[in-house]
Amino acid sequence: MDPATLAPPASAPSDRSNPGAPAKPALRPRNAATLIILDRTKRTPRILMGRRHPSLAFMPGKFVFPGGRIEPGDRHMPVAGALSSRASDALALQVPRASHHLGRALALAAIRETYEETGLMLGTRDYGPPESVPEGSWQAFREAGIMPDLEALHFVARAITPPGRPRRFDTRFFAVDRKAVAEEAPGVVTSESELVELAWVTFTEARSLDLPRITGLILGDLEAQIAGNLAPYLQIPFYYERRGKGQREVL
Repeated sequence: MDPATLAPPASAPSDRSNPGAPAKPALRPRNAATLIILDRTKRTPRILMGRRHPSLAFMPGKFVFPGGRIEPGDRHMPVAGALSSRASDALALQVPRASHHLGRALALAAIRETYEETGLMLGTRDYGPPESVPEGSWQAFREAGIMPDLEALHFVARAITPPGRPRRFDTRFFAVDRKAVAEEAPGVVTSESELVELAWVTFTEARSLDLPRITGLILGDLEAQIAGNLAPYLQIPFYYERRGKGQREVL
């Protein structure tokens, strides 16, 4: 699930059909993360995108990056390696009462959701199978002997869904090289799954797909960061909406 489109928490506008109606409280965005897998083995980089099932209520038929919101087990899953200090600091910026472990949980949510939606397991077998694994999808990592490796992740951007939408997410976009894929579980993507199709596409090909608006913006940011060799000191854009206008800051 690619929780796309912008904006920080704010009061929702009043009902225009009834100017006297009180403003509805804005839906609080949920912390979420998405993962962009890069294949740079050829001259032209490619990225993995998935097409959402056409019957879904949220972004039906759109091409997105795999991802979703944090689940409780993401806060307790053992890991190999850590996010860079630059990424950890940026992930906590402009987040009231942010937990010291927020960045870690977001990165793990991106890895877990990628497995659930594509069957791709990101991590390493160098340290043996993880112990004390939470229930749910993380059990598959233990059975495969794979420890998620956060050091391989690059923090690309942040975006918050605008007020007034039926679902709102405070989404962090991560990127990782395809070589970090340790195993691929077959049969995850079907005609009945959340993602019904996966495609490795160039940036030019991706822009011709049916994309959420924010996904197109993130593609531009990522392309620029790849040109800078994904250096940790590069600017990290933050998209949101203020007074009905889209904003772009840097973290």
